[in-house]
Amino acid sequence: MALKKYKPTTPGQRFKLISDFDDITTDRPEKSLIGSKKRTGGRNNEGRMTIRNVGGGHKQKYRIIDFKRDKEGVPGKVKTIEYDPNRTARIALVFYADGEKRYIIAPHGLKVGQEVKAGKGVTPEVGNTMYLSEIPFGTIIHNIELRPGQGAKMARSAGAYAQLMTRDGKFAIVKMPSGETRMILQTCKATIGMVSNVDHGLEKSGKAGRNRWLGRRPRVRGVAMNPVDHPMGGGEGRASGGHPRSRKGLPAKGYRTRSKKKASSKYIIERRKK
Repeated sequence: MALKKYKPTTPGQRFKLISDFDDITTDRPEKSLIGSKKRTGGRNNEGRMTIRNVGGGHKQKYRIIDFKRDKEGVPGKVKTIEYDPNRTARIALVFYADGEKRYIIAPHGLKVGQEVKAGKGVTPEVGNTMYLSEIPFGTIIHNIELRPGQGAKMARSAGAYAQLMTRDGKFAIVKMPSGETRMILQTCKATIGMVSNVDHGLEKSGKAGRNRWLGRRPRVRGVAMNPVDHPMGGGEGRASGGHPRSRKGLPAKGYRTRSKKKASSKYIIERRKK
């Protein structure tokens, strides 16, 4: 997995820096594990725009990912590592001993032919899913459940990882990718290793068209708008805009919007780093 730099044969190629996709072993997804993906264009079921700057882009099929990893005691063999247009990480197709096929989020370093397991008494090797009660302290983990049996919710994007710090009573204390330290029930599962495609954060599109292929429309800055459209709009000449705010008037850059009464606050030991 490395990045590929292009010669400046066109203005769009000059600053282009994208993956060389050398970790991908096939370009054909498993047909039984793909579903349709409806285009919304940022509209809800009433047809109202609820998300701006979304629409267009290349047609995509959804890959059904196994976030629960509930095939306990059944070993599986990695058949392929594939590209997934729906996420930043790579995915791996696993053939299980009982004949079932499933996609999982591919950890960094996972190879074709490697065996992966899930459940109790499993060794802490890359790609194996274990209960937090059995994972050794200091282990790098990803795909973490927040409720037992719910399926992985945390540390799922490219290059993300968390670290199991210690255990306290029925909870495991985990340092999250954001820097937050929180308690998670030991009966929750997590996968060993960090998520694949670690260089994703260094990629550069090179041109506006590549963002359009991904379904991202242009975003207009608040200071370039009129006062009727944005709190930072208007002014004679090129006005800087004053205090940074969102379109709805909430202060940006560090203003805390988290509810004081939020139930999960009691599980957070240390807030995330800025």
